[in-house]
Amino acid sequence: MVAKIGVFPAAGGLGGSTVNHLSKQVPASQLVLIARKPGKLANFERDGATVRQADYDQPSSLETAFDGVDVLMLISYASFELEHRVKSHRLAIDAALKSGVKYIFYSSLGFGSGLSDKSVAHVMGAHLETEKYLLSLKDKVSYTSIREGLYSESFPIYTSYFDPQNPVNEITIPHSGDGPGVTWVKRDELGEATANLIVYYVNNPTDFKYYNEIVLLSGPREISLAETVEIIGRVLGKPLSIREISVAEYAKLPQIGNNNTYHGVELSKQWATAWQAIRNGETAIVSPALGEILGREPESYEQTIKELLA
Repeated sequence: MVAKIGVFPAAGGLGGSTVNHLSKQVPASQLVLIARKPGKLANFERDGATVRQADYDQPSSLETAFDGVDVLMLISYASFELEHRVKSHRLAIDAALKSGVKYIFYSSLGFGSGLSDKSVAHVMGAHLETEKYLLSLKDKVSYTSIREGLYSESFPIYTSYFDPQNPVNEITIPHSGDGPGVTWVKRDELGEATANLIVYYVNNPTDFKYYNEIVLLSGPREISLAETVEIIGRVLGKPLSIREISVAEYAKLPQIGNNNTYHGVELSKQWATAWQAIRNGETAIVSPALGEILGREPESYEQTIKELLA
């Protein structure tokens, strides 16, 4: 029997990339694509994929969303709020179990010093809780938690929402820029590697390396925040620097509050724990897994930024 591969949500950044790469490796008829706005998946539906509507924030929509799916790629809820996010993940996992899903791939995050079950980053909390929940269910469903490294394209949220179209000279964050940095990784390469892992498991389940395991997909080298900013400035032809400010000052910046409010709750100080996690070296671990899974050296941060800002 051919395993049905489900992806939820299938129309976002990482989900969309994963689906694009899956569609190059398996027939569309093997895919069950689930999204809040299924119209975004019309081209895959025309090719023969099953497309369904479901939304983390509409729990009843999850009840039958995963019916007929054997292997599910579960993309995490797009937020860094903790309790609602954990609850949403559990509801989706429980619904998957009721529908008979046999294997879950889960998109975790690249904080936590590689494969650690601890992190000072608030944004990592829901992922750690979800990983623990999957581990507790391993007698009912098998899983792989993919700790997707910090996207190269996500640099604005680590640079006080720096806008390349209206660049400032000085980036104010609660970090000096020195010390351990980030192993930035291109999002589409994460999507490609995630698809490769899923297809490898489907085709070789008894020989799968990451069965009931966590795998970290990082970029090829660690880059300090100071160098991160220097690279952006070099691409823009504009010298940029970091000025360290306190967490309290950072939380009061208007662009921070505007971008860090979820379900009516302002979470700027919680988000700022990411800076301490970076300072602690949580995002500085270089893993060979991405290159092994892609079969090539991952793209450099410099190249991704050059293409992104071109």
